[in-house]
Amino acid sequence: MGVLVKTMKVAILAGGMQSTINNEQEGIPKPMVDIGGKPLLWHIMKYFSEYGLNEFIICGGYRVDMIKEYFMDYYIYASDITVDLQNNRIEVHKKRTEDWKVTVVDTGLFSSTGQRINRIQKYIEEDEFIVTYGDCLSDIDIQAMLETHKRNGKIATIVLAKPTGRNRLLPIDSKGELRYDNRGKMENDVAWVNADCFVFQKQVFNHLLGNYDLEKQLFIKLSAQQQLSTYRHKGFWMPIETKRDLAYAERLWNAGTAPWIKE
Repeated sequence: MGVLVKTMKVAILAGGMQSTINNEQEGIPKPMVDIGGKPLLWHIMKYFSEYGLNEFIICGGYRVDMIKEYFMDYYIYASDITVDLQNNRIEVHKKRTEDWKVTVVDTGLFSSTGQRINRIQKYIEEDEFIVTYGDCLSDIDIQAMLETHKRNGKIATIVLAKPTGRNRLLPIDSKGELRYDNRGKMENDVAWVNADCFVFQKQVFNHLLGNYDLEKQLFIKLSAQQQLSTYRHKGFWMPIETKRDLAYAERLWNAGTAPWIKE
């Protein structure tokens, strides 16, 4: 895995309503649900940081206070401590932290995805930045994604992935027959879905007008102007949408086979 030589920010959309995918963690934002003792949000950030991307903007909404508290107290949460209750002192042992700079922004409880991005404009100084959703895990090749974006020269690049879950699209040819390769796996180079990861040029803010939704409005507008390109990711990608998804991610993590973490 190569490390990027340039600096850019990663904006994470984490402003949706409360999670309903974990009975023991109701009333929290979905990006804060636990996988292996760490929030889903941490797993996403850890993956980007492996490419040298360590500056994050969290676009919060529902219970944004919980996200702020997590990062404010991260140093203590990640380390062993001794608390002297009588003298009101805390001693930190085995100090562990991440080389991250995290900006948490309250982008509104009911804001559209476009509004959330528009409200972080003042924190974007570079010519380009990455946007991703706070409920998707993947092993997207970030270096290749950015090279594709640069090569195509468009305002925005959408990462595409193969459909996941029990209801995958079937690769049916013109004769109505399923197409399988020799290993028994289905091949499908036609069906792709939005992987909820994007690269934007800073000029995208000129197009984020009103109550814009990224998929339903912005991308349609950019496509009409031939300012939208794609990067096809054929590897692991999984949105955490159900309890089944969460349990599967937990099993991967516990088994040491989580594709989104490269130790």
